[in-house]
Amino acid sequence: MKNNRAWRSCLELSSDRSITAGSSADLCSAIGRGADLRIYTEFKFNEHIDITSDNDELVQEVSEFPVTYLIDERWSAGIMTWRQPVSLPDGFGAPSMSFFLYNQDGQQAIARPFLDGRQPEQQSQEDLSKIKKYHQLDDWDRNTNAPSHNFIYDFERFKYCVRDDWRELYAHDEAGNRISGSLDALIGEFENGSEIKVGIRGACDYLTQNPGKRIPHELFVRTGAGYYHTDAKVFGAATYPLVRGAAAAPLSYSSKNWDFGWCLVDTGGAAVQRICDPFTLQFKDRKQALALRWFAR
Repeated sequence: MKNNRAWRSCLELSSDRSITAGSSADLCSAIGRGADLRIYTEFKFNEHIDITSDNDELVQEVSEFPVTYLIDERWSAGIMTWRQPVSLPDGFGAPSMSFFLYNQDGQQAIARPFLDGRQPEQQSQEDLSKIKKYHQLDDWDRNTNAPSHNFIYDFERFKYCVRDDWRELYAHDEAGNRISGSLDALIGEFENGSEIKVGIRGACDYLTQNPGKRIPHELFVRTGAGYYHTDAKVFGAATYPLVRGAAAAPLSYSSKNWDFGWCLVDTGGAAVQRICDPFTLQFKDRKQALALRWFAR
């Protein structure tokens, strides 16, 4: 019998980002089912961490991408939402978030909001041009609290691994009208302590500068606390931290096209997004009706 709880590789890329195993279609299908994503990469220590070192050992890395995207039913991407910059092997970098973004084709990006109130002129800017395998594609908002850029690093290999054991139990539109599944089934899993994940359709629409060119997309994120209102028959949940970016294929960062925060959603379609402006670190709540899919395991 197939073990659906096991992690499996569904797409592998070489250092030039050509496909060596699996397929992007398999990855997109898994993400669309709510699958969790981890990406395995390999690099040489003195090509990536310390280019002045004579240590050429191979370093293997696996990173979790708690927020995943399915864009236009054909493109997938993931974002690291909890990561602080590290200075291997013995410490951390400057207090900031490292919102690394990986696309299915190996194109990467980083957005880095600083958390310690330092002034822009105090921020250290790494000279990435000295890293031969690091190809910086652009540079956004360098002298602000939230610099970002898109890049490609020529890892020795990429391996996109999924855990594909979430079960979709209920889906509804923006008004809370049932599309498929059963609310009772969702509540039954909730009462038994199951993990709950949501797929949020159109979560990043208002980040798109041209509303006429909005791309259909779905953002997937786990929830922490859940609440069932037994008289109103409405289930709500608070998400884990999420990073939002204007939908595109590939997904990328540019000036003011991304932010981060949390979301409180419910089966009536109501949602409140508590969003942090990465440039000021000020929070604002935004109410929005959202279509959701609910998963459990």
